[in-house]
Amino acid sequence: MNTDRHEWNFEKLVGTIRQLHEELAAQAGRAINISLTLRNWLIGAYISEFELRGSDRANYGDRLLSELSRELRSHKVSNTGRRQLYNYLAFYRAYPQIVRTVPAQSRHLLPETIDSKKVRTVSAQLAISPEKLVGSLSYSHFELIVALNDDLKRAFYEIECIRGNWSVRELKRQINSLYYERSGLSKDKKKLAALAQEGAESADPKLAIRDPYIFEFLGLKSKEVMSESHLEEQLLDKLQEFLLELGHGFCFEARQKRILIGDTHNFVDLVFYHRILKCHVLVELKLEQFSHENIGQLNTYVSWYKKNMMSEGDNPPIGILLCSQRDRTFVEYALAGMDNGLFVSKYQLELPREEEIQRFIEEQVRESES
Repeated sequence: MNTDRHEWNFEKLVGTIRQLHEELAAQAGRAINISLTLRNWLIGAYISEFELRGSDRANYGDRLLSELSRELRSHKVSNTGRRQLYNYLAFYRAYPQIVRTVPAQSRHLLPETIDSKKVRTVSAQLAISPEKLVGSLSYSHFELIVALNDDLKRAFYEIECIRGNWSVRELKRQINSLYYERSGLSKDKKKLAALAQEGAESADPKLAIRDPYIFEFLGLKSKEVMSESHLEEQLLDKLQEFLLELGHGFCFEARQKRILIGDTHNFVDLVFYHRILKCHVLVELKLEQFSHENIGQLNTYVSWYKKNMMSEGDNPPIGILLCSQRDRTFVEYALAGMDNGLFVSKYQLELPREEEIQRFIEEQVRESES
């Protein structure tokens, strides 16, 4: 920064302060992002170690993540929902090489059995150094890439994301547009790559520190940074109680129920069994505008339950989709092919009325914003 007295004036003062603010804010944002990434990776590492070597692991089995989440949240450890813990575990398993980025002053936090010299990675021709990965990508980027379940595809998006400095939203858009698949089929890969990078939304390091996820990690409390996932957790807590208090035969069965469809793990927000209707009731909450993707996702869960979870004497499962960002609340009941007129009539009688659920959701959203 040039502060030569012959050029030093008020305009220069403003410009200098603005420049140092932006540069130091960017440095702080990167440092926090790296710490958050390592924190989540280490959580996944310890869960993996417990599954392999925990002396009482047999006592938990499939309940491990649910029990761990409950206990951690009772100790106010942020971002430790069941689904988040599962993602941390998947992150650790997909990127064991990140162990090499743990700084010397934090090496004592590593599980004793992890050897940084014995980690697998993709082929040397494709591999990006773990230091470059952690320094360039936020945990939110990693979460999208881990879900790809293919080393080569992950390496492709790592390279393209870093090369284009993509934002998380841009990475998601490129994955959804099948950029990897289109690149494989393209006869002019350089031209396709240029088109993909042209107009792509870049990440802004100065804004990274404003990420609600990071604020929660730092233990800060602010309405300005209330994240959608946090609000969704609060609503699900109350929605579960709300449906049980309504009576009507609801019996709570599971929350964030993990189901394996093909090679993909999915999570159903709330699962009940209705003792009067004699069927499962699956509830999905979306804090966004209703879309066909939402109803398609729910219908997939309902179809899976129908094929894999129905017992003799059960009626087909029911899906309830709650969306909160169009006309305040949009409620859609997916009847999942139920054509028994008597059962449908009983369903309409026994389940809560749309107006009841709409009023409840509106009240909870208003309360969270007040």
